[in-house]
Amino acid sequence: MRKLFDLSLPEENSRRKTIAVVMTVILAGLLTLWGIHGIGEYGIALFLFTPLFIGANPSILYGWRKPITRRDAFLLGLLTLGIFMAGLVLFAIEGLICIAMAAPFALFFMWIGSLIGYAIINKAPNNAPTATLLLVAAIPAMAFVEKDIEPALTSVTTSVTIVADPHTVWENVIAFPRMGEPEEFIFKTGIAYPVEAKIDGMGVGAIRHCNFTTGSFVEPITVWDEPRLLQFDVAEQPATMKELSFWDVDAPHLQDYLVSKKGEFKLTGLPGGNTLLEGTTWYCLRIKPAFYWHLWSKGIIHKIHARVLNHIKTNAEMEAYQIKYTKPHR
Repeated sequence: MRKLFDLSLPEENSRRKTIAVVMTVILAGLLTLWGIHGIGEYGIALFLFTPLFIGANPSILYGWRKPITRRDAFLLGLLTLGIFMAGLVLFAIEGLICIAMAAPFALFFMWIGSLIGYAIINKAPNNAPTATLLLVAAIPAMAFVEKDIEPALTSVTTSVTIVADPHTVWENVIAFPRMGEPEEFIFKTGIAYPVEAKIDGMGVGAIRHCNFTTGSFVEPITVWDEPRLLQFDVAEQPATMKELSFWDVDAPHLQDYLVSKKGEFKLTGLPGGNTLLEGTTWYCLRIKPAFYWHLWSKGIIHKIHARVLNHIKTNAEMEAYQIKYTKPHR
C-alpha cells in the first residue's frame, strides 16, 4: 500500500493536490451512490463519515512524505467538499435545497476530518495508507449497520386561537377552499405545501384529501367527534419537495424517508365563544442523524401547520363575522 502511494502521488505540489482532491471526490461519489441506491440509506455514513473522509483523505494523500499545515489540510478538505457537492448537483444525484440543508453539518465534520488527516500525517505517517483504507471501509459498514435501525415515531403540534365557535371552525377543518400563494420563503424553494382540502363522505371511514403542490395526502378518518376531534391515518402521501436543480432530480429521500403516519385536529372551546385549534402530525424520519434532521423536519411541518391553521382561522372568523352581523334583528 505504501508503494502504491509512492507510485501514484507525484512530487510536484499542484499535481499532487489535484490527484488528492480528484481521488477523494471519486471515492466519495462512488460510496455515496452505493449507499443511496445500493444500500438505500441516508444516514450517519453519508452525512458524518463521508464528510470526515472528504476532510481527512486529501490531507493524507497530499501530506504523504511532504510537509502540510493545519490550514492547508482545511483548505484541501473545503475544496474537495465543494467539488463533491457540485458533482451531486451536476449529475442530478441531489438538488440545491438538500445540499444547502446538509451543508452546515457536512462542513463541521469535514473540518474534523481535516484535523484527523493532519494528525495522522504528522504524528503517525506510516499508518496513513491504513487510515485511508479504514476511512473508506467505515462508510459502507456504517450504512449496513444503520439500515436495520427502525426510526422513532415523532409528533409536531401547532396551535392557533380563532375568534369563532367550535362548530364554525369544524366546518373549515374537514375541508377548506384553495389557498393563496405562500409568502413564506421556504415554500418558494420547492418544499411541498398544502393548497386545499376536500372530503368524501362524513364520519369515520370518510376520506379526506389534503392536496399539496406535489400531490395529495389521502387521509382515512379514524375519529369523528364533531366538533371536538378529527383524527386520520395517512394512506398515501406525495413527494416532500420538488428539488431545485438544473435537471429533474428524483432522489429516493423525496418519497420514502419522511413518512407521515397520522394526524389530528383538536378543537377546544374557549371563553367568549372562541376556539383553540391544535393540529398534530405524527411521522417517521429515516434520515440520520435524527437530532439534526429533526431540526429541519419539525420546522417545515410547523410552517405547513401554520399555513393550514391560519387559513382555517381566516375563513372561520369571516363566517362568524357574517353570521353575527347579517343575522336579522327584531
